[in-house]
Amino acid sequence: MTDQNRPPLEETPEVADAIEDDVAVDAFVTGGGPDSENPQFLAPGQEPVIRTGADQPWEPVDLAMAKGWDPTPANIERARKELERDGAAAIERTVP
Repeated sequence: MTDQNRPPLEETPEVADAIEDDVAVDAFVTGGGPDSENPQFLAPGQEPVIRTGADQPWEPVDLAMAKGWDPTPANIERARKELERDGAAAIERTVP
């Protein structure tokens, strides 16, 4: 069949079969857990668990690369000094 004789894609039997198939896809079913339509509320006085980029250990080379610097010895030393001076704040400024 040439391209001129081929029906438009939306008129093919495969597309019609796909449209008529209304079976739920497991990957898209939330199972009733928290989502935008079913939020999870905290109990009064309960604090939310917030994880930030500084919650994990950082090496100077990691910070240098997160800033977009090439991992040269000079840039790694610069990142080491920044980590030493500012601690977690150096990371939070780069990777909130």
